[in-house]
Amino acid sequence: MEDRLIEVEVAYARPERQVILNIKMTIPATIEEAIKASGILDQFPEIEPLMGVGLFGQQHPLETQLRDGDRVEIYRPLIIDPRAARRERALKQ
Repeated sequence: MEDRLIEVEVAYARPERQVILNIKMTIPATIEEAIKASGILDQFPEIEPLMGVGLFGQQHPLETQLRDGDRVEIYRPLIIDPRAARRERALKQ
């Protein structure tokens, strides 16, 4: 039986540089496996396995099974809580 392949994207962004890598994987495949297979960890050694990850803006665990066309996103830690930033902006106005 022939292995089924899926295409997924692995995305990571820093303020000065954004990367989206297209990879093909055999199923079943997880978010964690896609991150490792993409080679993105070589480009961005600061990525930690416990950083937030998700699919299309929704946070998911590393063990989540992928489907064809999924975009795996690796999230950076927030510098400031969005609610606190909103409060600060409101106070300045």
